[in-house]
Amino acid sequence: MALEKMGSSVQWLLLVLLSGLMLVCRIAEGDTHYYDFVLKDTNFTRLCVTKTMLAVNESFPGPVVYVHTGDTAIINVQNEGSHGVTIHWHGVKQPRNPWSDGPDHITQCQIQPGTSFTQKVIFSEDQEGTLWWHAHSDWTRATVHGAIVVLPTEGTTYPFPQPDGEEVIVLACWYDADQNAELEYDLIHYNATTPESDAYTINGFPGDLVACSSEPAYSLVVDYGKTYLLRIVNAAMNSELFFAISEHNLTVVGTDGTYTKPLVTNYLMITPGQTMDVLITANQRQLHPTSFAFLPATLPTFYQLDAGYNFTSKLRSLASPEHPANVPQNVTTRMFITASINLVSYTFEGIIVPHIASTLNNISFMDPSSSILDAYYRHISGVYTTDFPDDPPSFFDFTGVDDLPSAITKPATKVKVSSSWIYLFVIGTGFGNFDPVADPKGYNLVDPPEQNTVRVPKNGWVAIRLRVDNPGVWLWHCHLDRHFTWGMATVFIVKDGGTPETSLLPPPDYMPPCTTPSPIRLEDFNDADGVVNTISKI
Repeated sequence: MALEKMGSSVQWLLLVLLSGLMLVCRIAEGDTHYYDFVLKDTNFTRLCVTKTMLAVNESFPGPVVYVHTGDTAIINVQNEGSHGVTIHWHGVKQPRNPWSDGPDHITQCQIQPGTSFTQKVIFSEDQEGTLWWHAHSDWTRATVHGAIVVLPTEGTTYPFPQPDGEEVIVLACWYDADQNAELEYDLIHYNATTPESDAYTINGFPGDLVACSSEPAYSLVVDYGKTYLLRIVNAAMNSELFFAISEHNLTVVGTDGTYTKPLVTNYLMITPGQTMDVLITANQRQLHPTSFAFLPATLPTFYQLDAGYNFTSKLRSLASPEHPANVPQNVTTRMFITASINLVSYTFEGIIVPHIASTLNNISFMDPSSSILDAYYRHISGVYTTDFPDDPPSFFDFTGVDDLPSAITKPATKVKVSSSWIYLFVIGTGFGNFDPVADPKGYNLVDPPEQNTVRVPKNGWVAIRLRVDNPGVWLWHCHLDRHFTWGMATVFIVKDGGTPETSLLPPPDYMPPCTTPSPIRLEDFNDADGVVNTISKI
C-alpha cells in the first residue's frame, strides 16, 4: 500500500461544496446514536519527534462515527484543550439544520476551552457510503478528524457483492511543529507560503521508509482470496494523493457518500476532503511479513497530472432505480465563477507590502465578526452583504499570461442568496477557457458523478449542476487549506421554501458565543490604502 503526492496547489485548484448544499426534501425517521467527543492536548510521537496536539478522545485519527441511512447522531463535543475549535460534518446533508454544520463564524463560533456544545447531525435518506468529520477552525483539522460510515438501511445491502471485511483508511499529514503557530507566523510576516507537512500518514502513521521507521506503522492483515471494502478518506491539508496497492486492482464503488458504477483501476487519485469506497480482492502472491516495503509499479509519480485527470474522468454515478442520479435538466440560474490566486500590494504604515489573496470572481472572502447564520436568522445587519457576483468583473483569456486586466481584488464578506436548495453533479470538465458554445455539447446529463468535493484543474474548468432545496447558510470554499486561508470562499444562503417542512429549523437552546475573532484569515486588508491586484500568477 502506498500513496504519492500529486502536485498539490501548484497544479490544481480545488473547490468544495460543503455539507448542506447537498440537500434532501425531507428528514428521515431513523435511529439516534450518541457519541462523546472529548478534545484534549495529547502527546504523539512520529518521525522521532514528540509533540502535543489537539485530538479527539486521545486518538489520531479520531473515532469513527457509524450510522445507517436516515439516522441521526447526537455528538457531545467537550473541549478540554487549550484553544477554541469547531467540528464540521463534511458532506452530511443536514436537511434544514445548518446549526450543527460547524464552519467557524459561518454557522457557529468556536467551542472555547472548558465548554461543550452538543451537535445534532442529521443523515438524509439518499446518502450511503463514507463521509468524514473534521475541525473547521484555523488548521486544527490536521489533527482533529475522523471517518463517518453510513451503512445501508437495515434489511438492505450494498449494490455490490457483500465484502468479507471492511477497513477505514484515513490519509493525512504530520507536522513536527505546531501547524497553527507556523501558519500565524507565515501570515504575519507576509510570506507567500503556508506550513508544509513533514510526512503523510496512513491511519496516523508514516510509512516504513522514514525517520524512526522502526516505530509501529499501519498494516492491514488480509486472508488470501477474500474481498475487502476500503473506506478511504483524504484528510491531508493541501495535497491530492495517488493511492495504489502492489500487484492488485482496485474497484471504486462509491465517492462522497454516493454509489458509482464499478470502476476497475490500478491506482486512485483522491483530493483533500474527498472519500472513496473501494473493493480489493487479495488474490496475488503473498509477501513474507518482514519483506522490504516497495512502491507499487502502477503508482503515478508526482507530476503525472494526466494520470489524475484520466482517473477522475472515468467516474460515473451508479444511476440505478434504487440509487438514481437525479441530474437537473432545466437551468434557472447560471453562474460563471473564476478561481484564482493573485498577489496584491497595499500600503501599511507607509510601507508597500505584498500579500497573497485567493479569490472567487475577484472577491477575497473576509470572515465576519459574528456567525453569518445567526445574523441571517435574527436579521442582524452589517455582518455580510448579498451581492456576490454571478460573473467575474471582466472576461479575458483566463488561462493565458498576456494582456491581463488591471482588475481590483476586493476583500469582502459577500454571499449568494438563493430561493431553493443544492444537489451537485459534475457534468463536464476540461482545459483552457470554457467555450459556452462547444463545451456544453459534451455534458454528461445521464450519469455524472455526484460529489461534495469538486476538482477544478489549473488553467481549466469544471461545470456543475446544482439543485437548491435545503434552507440555511452553507459555506463554499477551496479544500486546499492554503487557498481557503487566503480567501477562496463564499457562502450560499438558501431561503425558506414557504412551508414548515421546507423552512430552516429553529436554533438549539445553546450556541457557542462569538467571543474571539475567526482565525481562518489571520491577515486582512483593513489597513490597506488602495488594494490593487497586480495579477501575479502563482
